[in-house]
Amino acid sequence: MTITKRSIILFVVLLLLIVVIALLAMISGPADITINQVVHILFAGPDSSNSELFSSSQHMIIWNLRFPRILSAIVAGCTLAVCGTVFQAVFRNPMADPYVLGISSGAAFSVALAAFFGLIGHVALMWDIPLAAGIGAIGTALLVFALSGGMRRSVTTLLLTGVALNFLLSAAMTLFLYLNRSQLHSIIQWSLGSLATSTWNKLAIMGIISVASTGLIMSFSREMDILLLDEGSAISVGLPLKKVRIILLALSSVATSAIVSFCGIIGFVGLMVPHIIRLVVGPLHKKLLPNAMAGGALMMLCADTISRNALGSTELPVGVVTSLAGAPLFIVMLANYRKGIRK
Repeated sequence: MTITKRSIILFVVLLLLIVVIALLAMISGPADITINQVVHILFAGPDSSNSELFSSSQHMIIWNLRFPRILSAIVAGCTLAVCGTVFQAVFRNPMADPYVLGISSGAAFSVALAAFFGLIGHVALMWDIPLAAGIGAIGTALLVFALSGGMRRSVTTLLLTGVALNFLLSAAMTLFLYLNRSQLHSIIQWSLGSLATSTWNKLAIMGIISVASTGLIMSFSREMDILLLDEGSAISVGLPLKKVRIILLALSSVATSAIVSFCGIIGFVGLMVPHIIRLVVGPLHKKLLPNAMAGGALMMLCADTISRNALGSTELPVGVVTSLAGAPLFIVMLANYRKGIRK
């Protein structure tokens, strides 16, 4: 079987699994709603409120609570997986992703800082939250470049700088938790990652930013293939390395900030999914990116469904679920990377 055929089959399988998990997510929860009722409610549309087949409360639960949450999980998973793929190409390292390098923490820190000084809630349609997150994410990415000496230094130096900044920004977030104890519970839930507050308005803003950013990233698939080569080969084909890297990092930082704005810090999706998909379809980004998007959506749907139902009446933060799944893989990848260096 050729890689192209394998890529197409994988993409179709992932899409089918997304539909299945989405339907299971629709019927899972304390409210008793069957798949048959879910289908009729979806076809009835958002304006219908009552029917012989379903009640008005069931219609409200699906259209106002579960459906926007499921779509938010899909958008978040797609975006984080694409951003992880970008970071791994730019840094030529499978262990790079926005969470590990502190981009997610930078976005969250910026939102927390703005909220602490009362700068959140004054702009219509909640654009102030993604704006603050975007400033934090891009600022963190630029700071990683500045502190590590940019691309003049080794990729390892960039990674270690990002990890150090991640620890620093996480400590700063802890300080805000201490200073803002009146909102301790909501801040903790947001910082650990949660889709519990998903709404159609938030989904629209997150979707616009994510679709625009990831769409532009997809147009750089050939350049990302070249970035995987050594710098000499990339320069020989006429690729402006610094310009392409900055554009890709800026786009992925903006996309990451949109997810962090409304979903909090969700780790390891951008690390796990591209790595696993790459083992199946290979490193070419024309095949890798679409499958990574589908894989990220599937992972986030599964993680959010588990987070809603694992503890019964209490919801587990979705970031905890993804971290429990991703941290062991990161340790294994790090061990393999060290073995490769020794050889």
